[in-house]
Amino acid sequence: MTAFTSCNPATAEVVFTRPAWPEPRFADCLAALRQAQRRWAALDIHERAGQLLRLAEGLEAEREALAALVTLEVGKRTAECLAEIDKSAQLIRYYADLAPSLLAPQAIATQASDSGVSFEPLGCVLAVMPWNYPIWQVLRFAVPALMAGNACLVKPAPSVPQCTQLLLELVRTAGLDCLDVAWIDHEQVEEAIRHSDAVAFTGSTQTGRVIASLAGKHLKKTVLELGGSNPFIVLADADVDTAAQEAVNSRFRDAGQSCNAAKRMIVVPEIADRFIAAFVEAASRLQPGDPRDPAATLAPLTRADLREALHAQVMDAVHGGATVLLGGQMPATPGFFYPATVLDHVSAACRVYHEEVFGPVASILRARDEADAIRLANDTPFGLGASIYTADETRGRALARQLEVGSVFINRHTSSDLRLPFGGVKASGYGRELSEFGLYEFVNVKTYWQK
Repeated sequence: MTAFTSCNPATAEVVFTRPAWPEPRFADCLAALRQAQRRWAALDIHERAGQLLRLAEGLEAEREALAALVTLEVGKRTAECLAEIDKSAQLIRYYADLAPSLLAPQAIATQASDSGVSFEPLGCVLAVMPWNYPIWQVLRFAVPALMAGNACLVKPAPSVPQCTQLLLELVRTAGLDCLDVAWIDHEQVEEAIRHSDAVAFTGSTQTGRVIASLAGKHLKKTVLELGGSNPFIVLADADVDTAAQEAVNSRFRDAGQSCNAAKRMIVVPEIADRFIAAFVEAASRLQPGDPRDPAATLAPLTRADLREALHAQVMDAVHGGATVLLGGQMPATPGFFYPATVLDHVSAACRVYHEEVFGPVASILRARDEADAIRLANDTPFGLGASIYTADETRGRALARQLEVGSVFINRHTSSDLRLPFGGVKASGYGRELSEFGLYEFVNVKTYWQK
């Protein structure tokens, strides 16, 4: 069995390990979760909300300890980890307030004297989760699913066992037995899918295809939040200095290990040189260092293999004709650090043009004009998010409708808001999380009709 092992990204030292479950333990977990789900679904929705609010209180009480573990296992800066915990608690409060009204049965006028729809749980939802946001990603999926009366079984990423364990302890302290963690090997995931009623997956497109195939084989509903190669379009009338700083903030937050970050900076000729100079200058001020140190502004990558893969993409881009304006060197220091890197003149001859880049590397694509900028933005397998910077917001909204993505931000870098749906199209997945749309993903919308 593959072990769950965490390694401090700042030092490359192994700090914790635990074995995966043998299969009999997995079967017992599923059986107990099924019983817990029936009890949980029978509760009044306001009671469910009350128990989840206790979890929010637990997150807030243990925010420092949780953030320290996220920094230790993922390598994110402490400020970024605290923001993750705080946003997770806000998510719980948001759904505890919103769900009772949105999940109430709705009457619909028909020829029948009494007809409408009710929203009922599907049962047990399996979530195969990533490592980069080990608290937020779990709760983003689990809270709306739990509010709807489902049970949740979380298969965590192998590199974040301590974060996952502390979150589970907070879940138990809040009195919730309808969420559990499956410490299972990858080889057991298909069995988990077969015994679950639906599947949520956040992670790479490559793994998402496997999960979707297995779920399709067993006819399980899926929501997939996959990779992104988000365009950051800067038009001729944009505030160039603001756009450059926002682009740096988006590209290099969390060491560039966010699916929703800006990845490809697409610039028109009128402002290209000014934007690139401002972008490189701002990126050059980023300071790598211990993510616990407030003075550090660029964290390490989470794993050694991720850094190797990232550097291979950079070298390929150079061979494909791209120019390295900043960074691009593999550090000799301990840990998994990689410098802020800027690649200019990126073209279709480079892998970074087609692939997701998961790390502190920015690609600059020079468009011929505004129409070409939109073409370049859409010339990707992915479709998660996009940003457009322009002084004419009416034109920005018109251009936004031409972009093949799940969300567009005008004069703002890509982000997520509890009140707005989050998800993508194309190779970035399907389904939505957050907002009322995320609340309805794992329910049976049941029609009732009575004469």
